[in-house]
Amino acid sequence: MSGADGLLGGSHAARIAELRALARSELVPVAEQGAPHAVNRDLVRALGEHGLLQRLFPAQLGGSRDGGDVSAFELCLLREALACECAEAETALALQGLGAYPLLQSGREPAVGRWIPPIARGTAVAAFALTEPDAGTDAAALALRAEPDGDGWRLSGEKTWISNAPEADVYAVFARTTPGAGARGVTAFAVPGDAEGLTGSALQMLADHPLGRLAFDAVRVQPDDVLGEVDAGFGVAMATLDLFRPSVGAFAVGMAQAALELATAHAQRREAFGRPLRAHQAVAHQLADMATRTQAARLLVYDAAACYDGGAPQVRKEAAMAKLFATEAAQLVVDAAVQIHGAQGLERGHRLEHLYRDVRAPRIYEGTSEIQRTIIARELYR
Repeated sequence: MSGADGLLGGSHAARIAELRALARSELVPVAEQGAPHAVNRDLVRALGEHGLLQRLFPAQLGGSRDGGDVSAFELCLLREALACECAEAETALALQGLGAYPLLQSGREPAVGRWIPPIARGTAVAAFALTEPDAGTDAAALALRAEPDGDGWRLSGEKTWISNAPEADVYAVFARTTPGAGARGVTAFAVPGDAEGLTGSALQMLADHPLGRLAFDAVRVQPDDVLGEVDAGFGVAMATLDLFRPSVGAFAVGMAQAALELATAHAQRREAFGRPLRAHQAVAHQLADMATRTQAARLLVYDAAACYDGGAPQVRKEAAMAKLFATEAAQLVVDAAVQIHGAQGLERGHRLEHLYRDVRAPRIYEGTSEIQRTIIARELYR
């Protein structure tokens, strides 16, 4: 990654290498012991024990940041490095941050004090519960009802395709408080995973990540569980996604980098027609395109992170560009790496087979590629 150092800072490659070494030695063995499609609590705890989760949270709440907001650059750095070695560790870290950020950003003191320290330690699992059966990308169409009940609320309805469900300890839940008000009638709540009336079931998807459905049967939430203001939850969700969209791109960059390294090594080692694969122009040009796409994606991701950390007004457009380009590029790079490996890359258990399954979902979650294009086009006219 030396070509990125001039723009990303001379320490970028060194920090990535350090994190990758940690992931290989300490996190991969724990990840391999986890069950598919289930939360690996040992892995979440390991992320806390090695100080990785703490980098996302302020020191006064159990983290290691001296103050200020979550750093998008730091989040991208962590996600890229972990994705190069261990997609399970990357996903576990990202989901802790995604589920915790609405509380950290907008929570009242009782909820923040109860949940953020154990999330930062890795002893509590967080989740972000936005998507519904008929309201995914169109978050303004949420139908989960939040009806007043004394000084609190009762939630009724369902969520689906929720990462870490149904095993999370706390969910950032977005519910309809004012019918017919679109985005202006949604409120965010912190809902404990063991709340009475909350049930769920696991889903088995293409990748092995934990994902599930949630059913809310008049689940009671207290006034202190409201995140932000009543009817202003859409803004809480969008602020969270503005931070995490570039880092989804970083996850994609990490997977692309891993695939590029595997393909480069294979093309050096494997011979065809008396020459290494790399000596065949068709393969060499393919490797060149893969490297170029990966580097371009990386630069877009860290530019978007810098925009976020610097409070730039165009952050929503830059974040959408980073997620769009990086996730689309990673899909192409991983697919090309499989092609270079041939049948070997499709064998169950091969690293590329794993990457091939993992790389597909980021083009859908946290806003599909089509929605990213819509955001970019809309922002051009602001």
